[in-house]
Amino acid sequence: MIRFSTLPRRGAAVLLIGSLLVLGGCHRGASKDEVPTSQTQSQFDLTMKAYKSGQFLIDGAVLSALDAGSHFAYLKETGRLPKTVLLLPSDDSKIRKQHLQYMARLQLDYGFVVYYDDGGKLARINPVDTKARALEDYHAPAAAPSSDNQKDASGNAYGGNGGGDDQSQQQGGGGH
Repeated sequence: MIRFSTLPRRGAAVLLIGSLLVLGGCHRGASKDEVPTSQTQSQFDLTMKAYKSGQFLIDGAVLSALDAGSHFAYLKETGRLPKTVLLLPSDDSKIRKQHLQYMARLQLDYGFVVYYDDGGKLARINPVDTKARALEDYHAPAAAPSSDNQKDASGNAYGGNGGGDDQSQQQGGGGH
């Protein structure tokens, strides 16, 4: 059996502990998927904003999730599909779970990478953790029924007794 002296063995242990400390110091709790928000938007191929009710603002147009999917399908057809997309909150809405789920679906379907503003840091959407959601069209909230819906401009009800069609049928209905 070969015996090693204690000096090289202690030196190897110190070297191993030192290298672990150096590697641990490089990590410092940072995640690969987070980037400071201070980076410019120009580093991303496409920037879009979250809007009300799961909709998105893309180049100034309000699109439903389904329409956004159609937009990315068009970009893919024309060879202009982005590699990185940045999702920001708009003036009208913050980024909600629904937005992240739609973006996860788009990321899976089209293969680009999506980053979003997560409290001052940019975080990457992980489609598996986010549970990608099927794309849906926007449906406006239903309006409450009103008694004014069945009235004309003068305030008379539609289909009432004063309609001209009823009088003409009564006057000329005698001789067939």
